[in-house]
Amino acid sequence: MNVFTTLLLAAEDGEETSGIDLLLPRDVNEIIVGVIAFIIVFGFIWRVASPALNEMLENRQKRIKADLEAAQAEKAEAAALKEDYAAQLSGAREEATRIVEDARQAGESARADIVARAEGEAEDIKARAQQELEAERERAMTAMRREVAGLSIDVAEKLVGRNLDRAGQQALVEQFIDELGDTED
Repeated sequence: MNVFTTLLLAAEDGEETSGIDLLLPRDVNEIIVGVIAFIIVFGFIWRVASPALNEMLENRQKRIKADLEAAQAEKAEAAALKEDYAAQLSGAREEATRIVEDARQAGESARADIVARAEGEAEDIKARAQQELEAERERAMTAMRREVAGLSIDVAEKLVGRNLDRAGQQALVEQFIDELGDTED
């Protein structure tokens, strides 16, 4: 008998049944049939569903394990990339420092070259100016000697009253001026 039949019979008899009576079978045959049915259903589930369920669980474990390994590999790769970027950044900083230092040294070298060239040019200009000054002085002295010689001859002619040999007198005056120049030095 099943539970529904028991309830119907109990309702017809007018008996009141409690909740626990509804769950427990009244007949031993019912218990045996229920246990056999449970064993058959359990065996069927164990045979058919258990391998599929185990396979599903194993696949899930493998997928989770693969995901964990992939995550660890990505974490290791990210750490390696981070170290690589840090090394590149450090290298870039060193390179920038080296470039700035090279530029500073090149600037100092260029400045020293420019100053040395300017000083050399200034010395050359001073030397040329000194040479030009000496040459101009010599020209002025020569012109002055000629003028003095000419004036001396003119004065001597007027004093003597006759025309003197101009070339001879010129040589005489220049000799005299040279002698005066040598005694002054």
